[in-house]
Amino acid sequence: MTRRFPSTIAATVEHELVIRKSRFIAHLEPVASPEEADAVIAAVRKRAWDARHHCVAMVTGVLGDQARSSDDGEPSGTAGIPMLEVLRRRELTDVVAVVTRYFGGIKLGAGGLVRAYSAAVSEALDLAAIVRRESLTQALVDVPHGDAGRVDNLLREWVQHHGATLGDTTYGAAARFELWVPADGLGRLAEDLAAASAGSLSPVVGVERIVDVPA
Repeated sequence: MTRRFPSTIAATVEHELVIRKSRFIAHLEPVASPEEADAVIAAVRKRAWDARHHCVAMVTGVLGDQARSSDDGEPSGTAGIPMLEVLRRRELTDVVAVVTRYFGGIKLGAGGLVRAYSAAVSEALDLAAIVRRESLTQALVDVPHGDAGRVDNLLREWVQHHGATLGDTTYGAAARFELWVPADGLGRLAEDLAAASAGSLSPVVGVERIVDVPA
């Protein structure tokens, strides 16, 4: 059984909600560590220095096993934890969410705050490009330069239908294509390359690692 890993987001997303005159500005950003997340939080605080609250939720680690949240002065449990629950529900990691609130003068109550902070993060995620993560195996294919264009097209088509992704292509004595392939797809790759090249091409299997794959 293939192990599932939490996904992440491809790029920074910002989204604003206005609820009873309060502005909730969600800033979501991909990060590689808690230290990077802290730097993002500090930058948001500096930019929006005049806001009353900067509530935070973050999840980091390949397995999403590191998490932290902060209500930043809002009533306990009304901001950071609801934001974190949205990230958990979406099965995300290596992401930090900061929701900046400019108070509009009307109190929302505990339930209203929970809904507002949750919605700010959830709606921002609806705008985000999701990147899934999978344990894939490297496959290297050396191709004579004269055949590189044809094989490049073949491999681009192949990865789209087999849960794989292309890595780097390098050019030396031959063109070397790098693919990242599910372990159970390596046999099929070998068969399809052999069929397309009258048996002259075969993949060399390399390392296994966690790879970002656009969803």
